[in-house]
Amino acid sequence: MPAGRRGPAAQSARRPPPLLPLLLLCVLGAPRAGSGAHTAVISPQDPTLLIGSSLQATCSVHGDPPGATAEGLYWTLNGRRLPPELSRVLNTSTLALALANLNGSRQQSGDNLVCHARDGSILAGSCLYVGLPPEKPFNISCWSKNMKDLTCRWTPGAHGETFLHTNYSLKYKLRWYGQDNTCEEYHTVGPHSCHIPKDLALFTPYEIWVEATNRLGSARSDVLTLDILDVVTTDPPPDVHVSRVRGLEDQLSVRWVSPPALKDFLFQAKYQIRYRVEDSVDWKVVDDVSNQTSCRLAGLKPGTVYFVQVRCNPFGIYGSKKAGIWSEWSHPTAASTPRSERPGPGGGACEPRGGEPSSGPVRRELKQFLGWLKKHAYCSNLSFRLYDQWRAWMQKSHKTRNQDEGILPSGRRGTARGPAR
Repeated sequence: MPAGRRGPAAQSARRPPPLLPLLLLCVLGAPRAGSGAHTAVISPQDPTLLIGSSLQATCSVHGDPPGATAEGLYWTLNGRRLPPELSRVLNTSTLALALANLNGSRQQSGDNLVCHARDGSILAGSCLYVGLPPEKPFNISCWSKNMKDLTCRWTPGAHGETFLHTNYSLKYKLRWYGQDNTCEEYHTVGPHSCHIPKDLALFTPYEIWVEATNRLGSARSDVLTLDILDVVTTDPPPDVHVSRVRGLEDQLSVRWVSPPALKDFLFQAKYQIRYRVEDSVDWKVVDDVSNQTSCRLAGLKPGTVYFVQVRCNPFGIYGSKKAGIWSEWSHPTAASTPRSERPGPGGGACEPRGGEPSSGPVRRELKQFLGWLKKHAYCSNLSFRLYDQWRAWMQKSHKTRNQDEGILPSGRRGTARGPAR
């Protein structure tokens, strides 16, 4: 083929083949010698080649029936007739074909290379496999939801696509003894995954690897060593409820139930919460929830709808020193904070005076604490108790000050005078 010209496999990809049955030849079986009206054979039969390779093929007709001489033959690839300049007559019964710089097969079951008689009838066919050998699988990750099963998934290789049917097998064995086992339930959580449902041992490391094979070769991943107890995960925490905290306009209470799958096992759990406002895609994550099943979010915007999610990480199962694997996030739960009833600037709010020496330092300290609390969604019971005390103190302080200070008819504050001497 002249330099710069695309191979026939690439040319045939420009438009759909006109004859659907021709596309199915390599699936259902290409016609062999003697399968048509005339006796013919293609050589080589069903070749497997690397991408970029060249192919020299021949179609030979046995006997000399009318209309079946080499001069009347032509080739098609995936249903599309190949240019006549790619072929040449070797003798009265043999037509040769030269393909250069082949692209990957359009279908993993093989491309259809067919030899036709002058009237279009099929004399013989061959499946053409053009692709790449498998690359080394990598990025194996595994998890267990009940300490009796194991699910693993992996990445097929740096390039991934081989253009050929590639078989992946997940193998596993006990680290120090035992025979190799092959996983049987594939595609459980994606195209490159497998599930081992039972018969797994605890307190004993497993070796796990993936083998990839196709017509051009094989590859094996690195071995992953793990203990089932170290890769335990759960379903997301169920029954997540978000509610208001009495009349506090900047807080929401979040409660949930521990995942039921591990209720019969000795373990601890830590939780994470994330939340966002209704019209945002940015989540804020709360890491310091520990093993509580409730948390109060503070420093929120009044009159705002929030979406909240929770996830769980089991650890310390049967004494394991490693953390487990985070579960998926729970379904979003929505709730809104109350609208603020405090008037804005100039609305007649009783702001504290700047010259009160007795309460000024305390107010400044509490204001700093409140600022820190609003900056962090803190889930410690002790901190919320202090915060509630601060709110109660502020309400009491405002009430006392309003009783001690007079409000003039014009709306200006007046200072309460003591009894006349």
